[in-house]
Amino acid sequence: MADKYVITVRVEHDGLSLTFKGRDAWALRELMDAGDLGVTPLDTPGPRWSGYVHKLRGAGLVIETIHESHRGPFPGTHARYVLRSTVTVLDAPDQAA
Repeated sequence: MADKYVITVRVEHDGLSLTFKGRDAWALRELMDAGDLGVTPLDTPGPRWSGYVHKLRGAGLVIETIHESHRGPFPGTHARYVLRSTVTVLDAPDQAA
């Protein structure tokens, strides 16, 4: 059985084609859909956002980390991740019409 999430993109600044599978593909799609708003682990729960971002960056994508404060019973900071690379989807089999 094929991975549920697979995406191949072209990074526009250098023409590099990249394919991601599984949670990494899911995370990239979430970042792409969020645009300049970005995503946080609070809004878009995922078990290892920092790990997904690390892998995506390692592959050549530019992702900004913005540290934001939050209140509540456990005040502190959380990360907001914003995809800064311009990418074009070349192939996403699970989104075929």
